[in-house]
Amino acid sequence: MFLSIFEIFKVGVGPSSSHTMGPMTAASMFLDKLKAENINATALGGSLHGSLAFTGIGHRTDRAIVLGLDGFTPDNFDPDAAKMAEDRITIHKIVKPEGHPGYTFDPATDLIFDYDTILTGHANGMKLWAKDEHGAILVEQIYYSIGGGFVATAEEMEQVEAEQGAIPDEVPYPFKNADYMMDMAKCSGNSIAQMKWENELFRSGPENLHERIMRIWHVMNSCIDKGLVTGGILPGGLNVKRRAMGIHDQLQAEQGKNLTPPHVINDWIAAYAMAVNEENAAGGQVVTAPTNGAAGVVPATIRYYLDHVPTAKESDIVDFLLTAAAIGGIIKNNASISGAEVGCQGEVGSASAMAAAGLCAVLGGTPQQVENAAEIALEHHLGMTCDPIAGLVQAPCIERNGLGAIKAVSAASLSMRGDGTHLVSLDACVETMRQTGHDMSEKYKETSLGGLAVNLPAC
Repeated sequence: MFLSIFEIFKVGVGPSSSHTMGPMTAASMFLDKLKAENINATALGGSLHGSLAFTGIGHRTDRAIVLGLDGFTPDNFDPDAAKMAEDRITIHKIVKPEGHPGYTFDPATDLIFDYDTILTGHANGMKLWAKDEHGAILVEQIYYSIGGGFVATAEEMEQVEAEQGAIPDEVPYPFKNADYMMDMAKCSGNSIAQMKWENELFRSGPENLHERIMRIWHVMNSCIDKGLVTGGILPGGLNVKRRAMGIHDQLQAEQGKNLTPPHVINDWIAAYAMAVNEENAAGGQVVTAPTNGAAGVVPATIRYYLDHVPTAKESDIVDFLLTAAAIGGIIKNNASISGAEVGCQGEVGSASAMAAAGLCAVLGGTPQQVENAAEIALEHHLGMTCDPIAGLVQAPCIERNGLGAIKAVSAASLSMRGDGTHLVSLDACVETMRQTGHDMSEKYKETSLGGLAVNLPAC
């Protein structure tokens, strides 16, 4: 299955791509279904299941669905308009999406957190339904938020399972895994970025392709900049202090002093990543990379390259993002990028592999070295659990992005010291991640039922 760079990197809203963006998108899809099928409904309702139920409050899943049913989407999200809509819906118990009649909907009673009913298609399941004036259900649809803001209906999930192993979509370079990608690079003489560029041209045409890719970076960079100048306490009740600004201020004050040890470069990288994920935790605008929970790794690695590598050129950013997207697509198609499905190895692990590959590419690495960089970064995230305290994308998530970016830089650097030959292939590592996620206890897959989420001492 071909995944565009614009599917891997999507502009959206925090705190979670799977628990906020996905449910909001599902609600929008349900509105489209009502309109397309001319359903004469008067009331809406829904239920959350699995991880969406267990951590939905912390991830503000309920708010996302309410706003989605009122017509909001992640890519056009206006925080001020959303606040006014929330107040209106709370008072009047009606959602009014554009192009629809008003639907009765009380967030307190019409959206159910169902902790007991299991939807088998994916850990992030939800049902949405529409009723007539007598309370009879006219239509009901199951949706799954499958990571990175991607959403699939139950029927689409069954189709995907039936098509496992099918030939990839028709593009010039239809690599379905890393081995195919390496063979195509060898035969064509093209870099991974060049092959990905040709695939994007084939799918969407040349119009504004360069500018559209650069917009991804501009949103990422703006998120870093905003996070580096914003202090205070993050919402949610944990009283987590925003730290990126303070760390960055200290680093700036130390610049030019000869006594600064070399390892401090890691603090710069971590500050960039933490700035993004503090913005995400606050509900700000971020880019899934490949998820919101891992949104800081790729932009932090690019910012490290631009600000701290003497030979860096801004023109390299397109190649960086194309290479990273190619790796992200391979991981998603052959394993998962969903924390609810495989743990944080699928989120920060995937992001670190993508960032390592992108950095290696712009440092002049061969396709073999790029594949090696991705494998090194992913291998050393294998087994990482997803155990957000109180279901919030704050601890351990924010610092984890900083460490994921640091690992990405190290992986790229190590790969450049070799010729690309190595023992464990990226494909073997991706398959290992898939198997590990399958075997991992549900307690450690974004349910907040295990790990740090239950071992934080009560104060």
